[in-house]
Amino acid sequence: METARIMTFSFLLAIVASAVALSGCDRDVTSMSDDEAPRIVSEEIPIGVVVALTGHHAEPYGLPMQRGFELARDEINDLGDVRLAFITVDDMSTPEGAKAAVRTLVKQKVPAIVGLAISTHLKEAAPIAQENKVIAFSSVSSAAGLGRIGDFVFRSSLATNISIPSGLKATQEELGYEKVATIYDEIDLYARSSNDVLRSVLGENRIDILTEETFRTGDVDFSQQLTRIMEMDPDALFVSALSQEIAGILSQTTEVGFPETIQIIAPDLTMVEVQEAGYGAEGAIGFIGWSSNSDAPGNQAFVQNYRARYGIDPEPWAAQSYATLHVLASAIQTAQSADPIAIRDALARTTDFPSNLGRVGHFSFNAEGDALYDQILVVVRNGELEFLE
Repeated sequence: METARIMTFSFLLAIVASAVALSGCDRDVTSMSDDEAPRIVSEEIPIGVVVALTGHHAEPYGLPMQRGFELARDEINDLGDVRLAFITVDDMSTPEGAKAAVRTLVKQKVPAIVGLAISTHLKEAAPIAQENKVIAFSSVSSAAGLGRIGDFVFRSSLATNISIPSGLKATQEELGYEKVATIYDEIDLYARSSNDVLRSVLGENRIDILTEETFRTGDVDFSQQLTRIMEMDPDALFVSALSQEIAGILSQTTEVGFPETIQIIAPDLTMVEVQEAGYGAEGAIGFIGWSSNSDAPGNQAFVQNYRARYGIDPEPWAAQSYATLHVLASAIQTAQSADPIAIRDALARTTDFPSNLGRVGHFSFNAEGDALYDQILVVVRNGELEFLE
């Protein structure tokens, strides 16, 4: 079991010590009187962590997530109200690995599992946790509808059906595009979900889709799709993909001579893709849930502490994993129990929790266990992500 080793910071006391606010929720929530509520266990509570430590998802997703979880765990443990210990299992960047990891952790009798980054993996693995009444709390996955798997499934990333409609509305008002193209990974669940939501919302707003180009996970040559898109001369191109493919598409726009008149919008754009794509990312727009420049509660302290501990700037998936564990710890404190049903009930009632996500940090769950907070629109200028006002 891992234990805390770093100093705490005063802002965290307010974040973790505050009780989870209660509000009406349509999820199946068990009510208990004060006398019936089980008291919190005095020993460390084992928390399962499923992240990609090997394979192609490790560098962009798994390792940043692990760092975010570790930083949050040590801060929480230093406060002493709740003590968490990790049982970490590598999902090996595959759905089969994610399912095996969840089965292993269920046997270890953990009350909650965090991580499960990729939407395809969550879809396959979360039913195992749900069946065994173990919380599956994903810090990254965002395909629409996965919260419907069951009432033990929660997510801290903004689902595509939440983030894309507002992001599209804001960018269309700003840019005035009337005809667009899309390109998406036909294998990955998140990418398909993103494109499906885009298609629906674009149609509702009477914006013409000139073409929907596809590729498959692992592809590295996107020149044919980009050439066909250029020939149709859309006002904007929407990219729905995971990190490696986003970077590849952006970088190849310069190679095929993509005109600056076509605005590129990648809903999940982060600095990882910006740095890998180089000049090809310049001017691209993203809809994101976290920014290092945000003044959300505790965010600047998180950024400083992350840099001090790891010697690098925090990645969005580290920030979301950090927030995930703080939300979970607060629910455990509110439940005063390590029982997964009591923790689930406290999570379901989370409203306006002061997190480091969004512009102002008010974190809540909707009736499906999906996160609600204000998203951030960014644009790449001179190789940096800036707020798109």
